[in-house]
Amino acid sequence: MKSAEERKARRAEKTAKRAEAKRRKKLMRSIRPGELVVPDLLDREREKLTLPFEEETVRLKDSFRDGARDMQGFYVRMAESDTPEEMRGEVLDRAQSWRRAGDNLAASSLRSYEIADEVSARFNDLTKAKKKSRLPLLRRAPANAAIDLEEEQSGHFARGLNVYKLLIILYIGSFAGVVVELLWCFLRNGHFESRAGLVYGPFNLLYGVGAIALTVFLYRYRNRGRWLSFLVGMAVGSAVEYATSWAQETFLGSRSWDYSDMPFNLNGRICLLYSVFWGILGIFWLKNLYPRMAAAIIHIPDRWGKILTWVILAFFVFDALVSLFAVMRWHARVVGTAVPGVFWNIFDLRFPDERMQKIYANLVWS
Repeated sequence: MKSAEERKARRAEKTAKRAEAKRRKKLMRSIRPGELVVPDLLDREREKLTLPFEEETVRLKDSFRDGARDMQGFYVRMAESDTPEEMRGEVLDRAQSWRRAGDNLAASSLRSYEIADEVSARFNDLTKAKKKSRLPLLRRAPANAAIDLEEEQSGHFARGLNVYKLLIILYIGSFAGVVVELLWCFLRNGHFESRAGLVYGPFNLLYGVGAIALTVFLYRYRNRGRWLSFLVGMAVGSAVEYATSWAQETFLGSRSWDYSDMPFNLNGRICLLYSVFWGILGIFWLKNLYPRMAAAIIHIPDRWGKILTWVILAFFVFDALVSLFAVMRWHARVVGTAVPGVFWNIFDLRFPDERMQKIYANLVWS
C-alpha cells in the first residue's frame, strides 16, 4: 500500500497537471472581439504590454488638450476684435489645420483597428490549424499566414495572387462546384442531375468565375476576422450571380435559376437567403478551402505546373467556344430559326436536343 505522503504527492501532481492543462487551453483559446474592446476583463494580474506608438498616442492626447487651450485664447481675441472680418485668413488656416489633423487621426484610428483585428485573426487561425481535428481522416486547414510565409520563402510559380494561381482556382472551382451541385441535387431530390456548364467534362465556369471573384476580393482579408469574409463574400457572390443571370438572359435568352417565388429577391436573379449563403461560403472559402488549395498548389513543380496550366486553359477555351455554339444552335432549333450549313450541321449531329437537355437539365428558355 502507498503511504500517506505518496498519496498526497500523487494528488498534488494531478492537480498541477490539471492546472497546466487548463492554462494551456486558455492560451490556445481564440481571441474574441470583446477581449479587444474590454481587455481588462481578462488576466487582470498579467502585466500589459504597451507598444511605443501607444505611448505616442497618449502624448498626442496631451498635445490636443494644449491645442484646445490655445484655441480658447484665440476665441477671446476674435470675440474682442472690432474687425473680426480681418481675421478671416487666420480663422480659415486654423480650421483647415484642425481638419487635416482630424483626417490624419481618422486614418490612423482605422489602421489601428485593422491591425488589432489582423493580429488576433492571425493568432486564431494559427492556433486553430495546430489543434487536432475531430475527424481523424480530415486534417485542419493550414493558416493563411503560414501559406503566405511558405510561398514567399519558396518563390513558387503560383505564389501570391498571380495569373497561375487564379487559373488553377478557375479549374478547381469549375469542377468542385459541379460535384457539390450534383450531391446537393441527390440529397434534395433523390437523383443525380447534370449541373455542367460546358459540353465536355463536369465543369461549370460560373463556379470557377465565382471562385476567382471570391479569391480576388477576399484575398486582402485572408488574415482578418471572419466577419469581413462574410460581408465581402455576400456582396461579391450576389453581384456575380446577378451579373451571370442577366448576361445569360440578355445574350442567350435563357435562365438557369429564378428566385421570384422567394422572399427579398431582386428581379428573381438573387435573393436574401442565397446572399447569406454566399457570405457563409465566403468564410468557408477563405478560411478553409483556399488555404487547402494553396497548400496543394505549392507542391506542384514549377516547370510542369506552368505548362499544365496553359494546356488546361487551351482546353477550357475550346470547350467554352464549342459549348457557346452548341447552345446557340440549340436555341435556334427551339425557336425554329435554324440556318442550314455544314458548320451548324456538325452541331446538329454532335449535340442534338436530347443530349443538350441532358447536359443543361436545369436550363429554361425565356
